[in-house]
Amino acid sequence: MKKILNNPSDLVPEMVAGMVASYPQYVRQIPETTAVVRNDKAFTGNHPAKVGVVSGGGSGHEPLHAGFVGLGMLTAAVAGQVFTSPTPDQIYAAIKAADQGQGVLLIVKNYSGDVMNFDMAKDLASIDDISVESIVVDDDVAVEDSLYTQGRRGVAGTVYVEKIVGAAAEAGADLKSLVKLGKAVIEQTKTIGVALHAATVPEVGHPGFELGPDEMEYGVGIHNEPGYKREKMVPSAQLAKELLDKIGQQYTGGLSGKKFAVLVNGFGATPLGEQFVFANDVLQQLTDAKATVAFTKVGNYVTSLDMTGLSLTLLQLTDDKWLDYLNAPAATIGWGDTRNER
Repeated sequence: MKKILNNPSDLVPEMVAGMVASYPQYVRQIPETTAVVRNDKAFTGNHPAKVGVVSGGGSGHEPLHAGFVGLGMLTAAVAGQVFTSPTPDQIYAAIKAADQGQGVLLIVKNYSGDVMNFDMAKDLASIDDISVESIVVDDDVAVEDSLYTQGRRGVAGTVYVEKIVGAAAEAGADLKSLVKLGKAVIEQTKTIGVALHAATVPEVGHPGFELGPDEMEYGVGIHNEPGYKREKMVPSAQLAKELLDKIGQQYTGGLSGKKFAVLVNGFGATPLGEQFVFANDVLQQLTDAKATVAFTKVGNYVTSLDMTGLSLTLLQLTDDKWLDYLNAPAATIGWGDTRNER
């Protein structure tokens, strides 16, 4: 195993320290935690109070979640150990740091540990009379139940949920409205991933599963969870067709005539050039299917350490306001600074 580390057990605190030291214009660390909160002037200065939006989960998926803390997205995020849910006390600290008196919404990926620990943190916050609600992202349509989950996993589509809900919170939406919005977006968000090589957890020191030199696994999860089938490698266009066909089955009437936001997400070790090749095939096949693509993102947004592979997310834009929120200004490490694009 070759990793640029000091001690594997210190990866997460040193990663968070490096993040806040590199990008203090976006985030600061919450003392005695591995959580971060917004540090931009729009949050720290005089401004109307807004609903806080908090997410988090195990590390190893960067820039998720801390990389999406900032103007127009998350208010705070908490990082657990690699592939391990953050503890309730750290989530509770993030809730308190994000609360401005208008309540806090938790965006939780559907993994048993995350759901349980975020619920416990919500209970702790209720003692302080902080209004907290939560929504659970379960966008992975590859398998119904898997390791760590009851029901579908929460994966790359989480980014679109964070962007849309975060933009709505920035615009002043109340907590009840944000819950309704988030649930509606989750319902229309579908993701499938494919792996060519498994991730290596630093403290384990070897890949989470073995694939032959000419094999790929369809439907793999972001924690090395197995997918729905393992087959020989295929060209990008054929891979795009497989994933689009699988996702299309989740929408009544298929893909034709519908409007989508598309996310091609790298798992950490797949070159951006290959991601663009795949994106080109996806976009062409969606055009051929008479679907409309109104928004695209390509890059590493929800990684799995050094896994080779990628995922495809489609979000059906059933409300034009969602597209406005996707295009709304944001300033974070992972999404970028889009304040001057409008």
